[in-house]
Amino acid sequence: MADQVSPDAVLRLFAEGSTVVLQGLHRLWPPLIEFADALAADLGHPTQVNAYVTPPSSRGFSAHYDVHDVFVLQIAGEKHWRIHAPVHPDPLRSQPWTDHRDAVAAAAEGEPVIDAVLRPGDVLYLPRGYLHSATALGEVSAHLTVGIHPVTRWAAAEAALDLVRELAAGDPELRRSLPLGVDLADPAAGADDVSAALAGLRDWLDRVDPAEVADRVRSRTWAQVRPEPVPPLAQASAAAALTPDTVLTLRRRLRCQLREPADGRVVLIGGRRRHEFPASAGPALAALVATGELKVADLPGLAPADQLTLARRLVTESVVVVADAVLPGGNRSGHDGSRDGALGTGR
Repeated sequence: MADQVSPDAVLRLFAEGSTVVLQGLHRLWPPLIEFADALAADLGHPTQVNAYVTPPSSRGFSAHYDVHDVFVLQIAGEKHWRIHAPVHPDPLRSQPWTDHRDAVAAAAEGEPVIDAVLRPGDVLYLPRGYLHSATALGEVSAHLTVGIHPVTRWAAAEAALDLVRELAAGDPELRRSLPLGVDLADPAAGADDVSAALAGLRDWLDRVDPAEVADRVRSRTWAQVRPEPVPPLAQASAAAALTPDTVLTLRRRLRCQLREPADGRVVLIGGRRRHEFPASAGPALAALVATGELKVADLPGLAPADQLTLARRLVTESVVVVADAVLPGGNRSGHDGSRDGALGTGR
């Protein structure tokens, strides 16, 4: 299979001095899933966790910088770190260190700002842009890197520009054709039209609602957080068999926000999805979001039939789960035949 690692190749390469990189552990190992999610919730910025295992007396990577902040947690062996000041402060994701390869190499030859050996239990903080390289000392060395992907002002600028692009497309003046026979090779020929276009864009930029820009940034950030996988067959069976005593549990790691009712509707933001409900469901949704778990019969403000209707929709749209759901054959939830939620609803 093309996606399978060859263990004999890993052994050979590790023996030759290559570092083993285990990526995306924040999505694979439950203790790190919980740790990374709690950290992201506290900081307000998405997180990731990788592991690096370096053979004795070998260097993992040459000097480079990351486009996100990093906490290095040494867990085995010793590693010698050399840290240098940035050559490009606060780089964006679109500005990798390879864009400044020569400057990075030259700076790495200078005096480091940190020259230290990390031992098990030590932690090193690397703001994005700081140059770093590390060499294992005497034995196999292993460390975790906890990456913090900062939400930047540039993210807000991108969201604003995207919104301007959508709004300005409705402007008849900006949709006008350039004159027939225009010579595009002559910058002066289209100067008036370019000036008019820039003036039009500035006008639309002044009309952008900062709250809508902020909501777009939120949406893109929350889309990077993967909620707990949902076993679809067991949850579908549970949705069909709901009773007033069924316990609904808010899906773990699903970022939720309830918006005020407008036009007779209330909006529940769940991750990157938007769910609209009648305003009458507002108290029940608010109680569920606040507590994280409720019986169907305890959803406030609704008649029994409406409680079941709301609960069924919340389960089928993967906002909540029924923890003790079973398949028609009697298997417990989580045994749908999927591997790590491979058949789940994703984010």
